[in-house]
Amino acid sequence: MTDKKYYRAFGVYGIYIKDGKLLVIHKSGGPYINRFDLPGGSLEEGESLAEAMRREFLEETGIEIEIERNIGVIDFKFPSVWKEFTDVHHIAVYYSVKKIGGEISIPEQFEGQDSLGAVWVSEHEVSWENASPLVMKAFEWMKTNDLRLSAEIYEEWEVLK
Repeated sequence: MTDKKYYRAFGVYGIYIKDGKLLVIHKSGGPYINRFDLPGGSLEEGESLAEAMRREFLEETGIEIEIERNIGVIDFKFPSVWKEFTDVHHIAVYYSVKKIGGEISIPEQFEGQDSLGAVWVSEHEVSWENASPLVMKAFEWMKTNDLRLSAEIYEEWEVLK
């Protein structure tokens, strides 16, 4: 038995690569606050995975995308105290995406918006201190073309303030 109480988060996330760099957002909320994160997020009522991916990417970056392919699904577990929960179980569906319109812009701020804007980063610019596990896993996938099936468990995850 465990005394952990997990909050289950489920979302879709886009990997957009240009000139060896990955497009990421500056996260303004949640367990990845003040870190780089992948554009994406939760589904709205009745929304398909693909619809959510296109909407989230546009809302968070200003870029309209086309989904090239589903890369796979991975889950992350880490400590993060929120409400009555002690930990997060984040299930992430990864997509390879390409730009079909728009430009990087400051996102409109509304309740639920957790992006402060998008930037390009190289693998050498990210670390466990400034990026979410989703970003770190995206760079790993860029090198290996593999997500692995086992859950990534981070016993020492620190939510930044």
